[in-house]
Amino acid sequence: MNSRCHDASDGDATLTGVPRIALVGAPNSGKTSVFNGLTGLRAKTGNYPGVTVSRFVGTARTGHHRHTIEDLPGTYSLEPISPDEQITVDVLDGRLEGADRPDALLVVVDATTLRRSLGFLAQVLARGLPACVVVTFTDELARRQGRLDVDAFAQALGVPVLPVVGHRGLGIAQLREQLTTWRTWQAPAVAPPTDSGEQDAWAESVLAFADYRPPERHRVTRRVDAVLLHPLWGTVVFFAVMALFFQTVFTLAAPMQGWVETLFAWLSDQVHTHVGNPWLSGLLGDALIGGVGGVLVFVPQIVLLFLLLALLEGVGYLARAAFLMDRVMARFGLEGRAFVALLSSFACAIPGIMATRTLPSARDRLATMMAAPLMTCSARLPVYVLLIGLLVDPAATLGPFGAQGLVMFGLYLLGAVSAMLAAWVFKKLGDRHGQPVPFFMELPPYRLPAPRAVLAAMWSSAHAFLRKCSTVIVATSVALWLLLNLPLHADAQLRAAGVDTTDSVAVSAYTVDHSYAAGLGRLVAPVFDPLGFDWRINVGVLSAQGARETFVATLGQVAAAEDPEAPDQALQAMTYPDGPRAGEPVFTAPTIAGLLVYFVYALQCMATVAVLRRETGTWRWPLIAFTYLTVLAWLMAYLARTVTALLGG
Repeated sequence: MNSRCHDASDGDATLTGVPRIALVGAPNSGKTSVFNGLTGLRAKTGNYPGVTVSRFVGTARTGHHRHTIEDLPGTYSLEPISPDEQITVDVLDGRLEGADRPDALLVVVDATTLRRSLGFLAQVLARGLPACVVVTFTDELARRQGRLDVDAFAQALGVPVLPVVGHRGLGIAQLREQLTTWRTWQAPAVAPPTDSGEQDAWAESVLAFADYRPPERHRVTRRVDAVLLHPLWGTVVFFAVMALFFQTVFTLAAPMQGWVETLFAWLSDQVHTHVGNPWLSGLLGDALIGGVGGVLVFVPQIVLLFLLLALLEGVGYLARAAFLMDRVMARFGLEGRAFVALLSSFACAIPGIMATRTLPSARDRLATMMAAPLMTCSARLPVYVLLIGLLVDPAATLGPFGAQGLVMFGLYLLGAVSAMLAAWVFKKLGDRHGQPVPFFMELPPYRLPAPRAVLAAMWSSAHAFLRKCSTVIVATSVALWLLLNLPLHADAQLRAAGVDTTDSVAVSAYTVDHSYAAGLGRLVAPVFDPLGFDWRINVGVLSAQGARETFVATLGQVAAAEDPEAPDQALQAMTYPDGPRAGEPVFTAPTIAGLLVYFVYALQCMATVAVLRRETGTWRWPLIAFTYLTVLAWLMAYLARTVTALLGG
C-alpha cells in the first residue's frame, strides 16, 4: 500500500513542551505493561477490564529526548458507553478540560486476538493522529502455533508496527527509539473505513496480507476452564480457593508477626530504659513505637494478602471469578463489571468506587458505589486478626482448616454478600424497571505471572498501608496518647484515691481510667452499652472513624498502660472497672462477635467519604452511605452479640 508521512511542519513540540504520546488499547491487551516498561513506573496491571479507570501519566526518556506517556482507560470501541471509555474518547478528540489532543498515539493490540482488535484500530486511525501500532503477546501467539508477519502487517496498515512483550521488557528499547521519530511516522494513504460492513472486509484483507493465523485454543486453559467455569464445580472451587487463601494468611504470617511484635516491644523497652523524662519516653515508647508498632505488626498479613491476590490475578483466576460471579450479580440486578469494581475494594474501597466508571449504567454505578465500602478492605485486616486472636484458639481446627482462617473467610464472605444485597436495594430503589446490561469479558489464557509484576502489585498496596501508618496513624496515635494521659494528677490526688504513687503501673492505670479519653468513651456509652462495649472499646471505635487501623493502636496503648510487660495478656484479662458489670471480662465471645460484625459494616474511612463526594458530585450520597452503614453496623452487631450469647458464647 502507498503511504505518506505526517506533516513534519506541525511545529516542534519540544519548543512549547514535552511531546504527549497516548497509549490506547483494549482491556487486558498488555497496554499498562507497555506503559510501565516505557516509563519505569508501577501502574497496576491486571487480567480483567476496569483496572485503568483514569489516566496514568509518566515520562519516557531516550537520550536527550523526553516524551510524556499517558495510559488511557482500556476500551473496545471509541463509541463510549461508560465514563472511563468517555475519558479515552475525550482525550483523543481534545475535549478533556485542560488538555489538548495528544501529539501521537501508541495503539496496543493483542496478537492472540488480533481480528477483534482491528475494528478498534480502524476507529483510532481515522482520528488522523500520528500512530504506531504495538503488537503484544507475540510470544504467546508463536507458542500456540499462531503466525503474524509484522512487516507485512505494517505495510497493510500503512503505519509503523513494533512487536513488544511488555512483561518481559522485550521490544521496549526499540519502542523508545521509535518515539523519537513520531513526527515522521507514516500514515495510511487512505483512512480505514468507518462503516461496519466495510471494516470487516478491510480487516480480512489486512489479516490476509499479514499472513495472520490465529493461535490454537490454549489446551490447558480449555481443560481447566471446563471445571473452573462450571456452574457447580467452579463455585465449589472458588470457595475452596478462598478458604485456603485466608488459611494461608493466618498460618504463614503468624511467625513473621511474632518477630515484628518482638522487635517493637524491644524498641519500646529501649526508649523507656534510656529516656529519663517520663513524658518524652511515654510519647516515644507508647504513642509512636507502641501505637504505630501495634498496627505494623500486621504488615506480614497485609503483604501476604496482597501477594496472594496478585498471584491469583496474574495467573488469570480472578477473571474467572468475575465470570462466575456474573451469574450471582445478575440475581441482584447487576453485572460482572460491578463485581470487578467490588473486587477492587478488597485492597481499599477508594479504587473500587473509582472502578465503577467502567459501568455503562448510571444506576449501576451509584448502587455499586454505595455497596463498595462493605467489601472487606485491608484496613479491616489488623482489626480482624486482633479480635479473632482473642476469640478463637489458634490450635482450633475444622477438618483440614484452621478455625481462625475460617472465621476470617466468613467475615470476608459476610461483607461480600452484604455488599451485593446493598447494591440490589439501591438498584431497586433507583430503577425498578431496569434490566442488567449484557456483560462481555475476555478470559485470558492461564499464564505464569511475571515475578516483577506480582511484586510491584504487592508493594504498591503494601506501600499505601505503610504510608497511612506514617501519617494518619502517627497523628492519631499521638492524639490518643495525649487524651489517655491528660489531665495530670498530683500525688495528693492519687494518694487520696488510694493509688500507690511509687507503683508506676497503678498510676498509669488510674490516669487512663480518669483521662479525657475515658470521659469521651463514657459519654457515648449509652449508644454502645447494648453491644457490650466498655469505654475503652468506645474510644477505639471513635478513633477508627478516621482510619480503622487506629482501633488496634488504641487498644494497644490502653493495654500497655495497664500491663506494660504483657499488653496481650492485659487485653485478654481486661475487666470492667466499675458499674453493674464491674469485674466481668470485657472481651467475651458475644462482645467480640458484635465488635467484628460492627467493623464489617461501619463506614470508618473519611477518605472513602471524600471520594464518594467527588464521584457523585454531591454530599447527599456520602451522607446517606455514612448514615445507613453506621445504623446497619449497630443493628447487625447487636444481632451478632445476641445470637452468640444465646448459643452459649
